[in-house]
Amino acid sequence: MTDISDGPIDLDKARDRALEVRALYEILEQRFNGKVWSLHEILLGLTNDVGTIGRLVLAHDGTWGIDGDVDAQLKHKLSESLWWIFVVADRLDIDMSDAFTTTMDRIQANLANTVEQTEPER
Repeated sequence: MTDISDGPIDLDKARDRALEVRALYEILEQRFNGKVWSLHEILLGLTNDVGTIGRLVLAHDGTWGIDGDVDAQLKHKLSESLWWIFVVADRLDIDMSDAFTTTMDRIQANLANTVEQTEPER
């Protein structure tokens, strides 16, 4: 398990790549729509992909029929959803490396404390 004192996790390269891709989409949105997508439109894209992931997980478990390579589609949609998260965070001026590290530190500390307090008697 990672020690919570390890410091921030470097998500900056992934964020930078995500924003480079987003910049290309914005060029096309401007050309075709006369404007770039709003935060609400971006969130609609994210929620649509998350819904697709749900169906793909069902397909992975054999309870939902789907055409094509389920694992390849899962990889694509999970990656795309992470991309959306970086785009949303950028629009909201949130540093995901810092936010992720802070959140995981807090959750890990709370869980470790709970595990320690609920240790079975021997």
